Amino acid sequence: MACRLADSSFLFMTGSYLLKWEKISQTRNKHQRCLVTLRKTNVTQAVATPVAPLPVDSAEHRKQLSEKYGFRQIGESLPDNVTLRNIVETLPKKVFEIDDMQAWKSVIISVTSYALGLFMISKAPWYLLPLAWAWTGTAVTGFFVIGHDCAHKSFSRNKLVEDIVGTLAFLPLIYPYEPWRFKHDWHHAKTNMLEEDTAWHPVKMEEFDSNPAFRKAIVYGYGPLRPLMSISHWLIWHFGLKKFRPSEQKRVNISLACVFAFMGIGWPLIVYQTGIMGWIKFWLMPWLGYHFWMSTFTMVHHTAPHIPFKSSENWNAAQAQLNGTVHCDYPRWIEILCHDINVHIPHHISVRIPSYNLRAAHKSLQENWGKYLNEATWNWRLMKTILTICHVYSEEKNYVAFDELAPEESQPITFLKRIMPDYA
Repeated sequence: MACRLADSSFLFMTGSYLLKWEKISQTRNKHQRCLVTLRKTNVTQAVATPVAPLPVDSAEHRKQLSEKYGFRQIGESLPDNVTLRNIVETLPKKVFEIDDMQAWKSVIISVTSYALGLFMISKAPWYLLPLAWAWTGTAVTGFFVIGHDCAHKSFSRNKLVEDIVGTLAFLPLIYPYEPWRFKHDWHHAKTNMLEEDTAWHPVKMEEFDSNPAFRKAIVYGYGPLRPLMSISHWLIWHFGLKKFRPSEQKRVNISLACVFAFMGIGWPLIVYQTGIMGWIKFWLMPWLGYHFWMSTFTMVHHTAPHIPFKSSENWNAAQAQLNGTVHCDYPRWIEILCHDINVHIPHHISVRIPSYNLRAAHKSLQENWGKYLNEATWNWRLMKTILTICHVYSEEKNYVAFDELAPEESQPITFLKRIMPDYA
């Protein structure tokens, strides 16, 4: 029966509603009474319960950070009671063994690939020159890795051979071997130490606030120009005698003399044979390619929003070398030409491991310490994270981005955020 509600009143009785119906009219002049019986109904109130944030070091939180930053894995924090010696003792003894055949094989690979690159530059039409430069710049980076092994005494059992090979390998890069060796040893001893590390470290707030011109330079240097900023590191750290102890200065002078001799003899010969444009084509462009890899490897190895730089009072060697170093996979041809320098965590566990044994050492670390490792595959999101977030030091957050502190002066950073792909 169709009924129209004419009047209603609500009475509260012991948690239920009683609805009283009055007379209603039917449209066809029929008057009937409708009685509706309602069952007792409990009223339920919806309550919004806040979701507890994920624990900082939980597996789910690390997974979220990995996806956000472009990592394959972000490792757990290494316990404070683990020492570097504990980690070294888990590595197989064979990874420390020097193999002369393997060492000289790496030299042959670098010399051959570099010669091939120069041949490609000489024959390539202008539109293929960037590809030839990319190959040659990557190949000459292999020279650096050979000198790098020599500096760490992991190339040969003969230390004189190491000094000679290391010096010669660095000459095409205009890198003075001994000054670099002294400063690089310091990087390993003080990895991710806020004041003392000689590699990439966060900008300090007082530096950022020092003056507008310097701030602008830092914004560009830690932003769009960062993949080439190893050039400034090369200039600042390796050519001033006052930066070295008196006991080091004799060897520093020998290396500087070798570099200046190469520049004084090698450069004029290149110009004489090929002209200024030839010097740009055959030397300068591959050299810039080398600095791209030098900058990229260094910042990827030790820079991420979750990796802290610490003061010397709070620094822990095992955490800095295992937790504070990143393993990153690159296209295989790059890894071959650069002699696996990207397999970087075992190198920071012990510099005595030759480059050709780094993969075996990393496999051992994965088996014994795998949950503590930071691992990535080189991708756009990883680079975007480093270039647009990892700027000014913060004790609480590790890094604060330039555009958080000075948005009006951080156009280069907002530009990178806008144009860089976010593929991982």
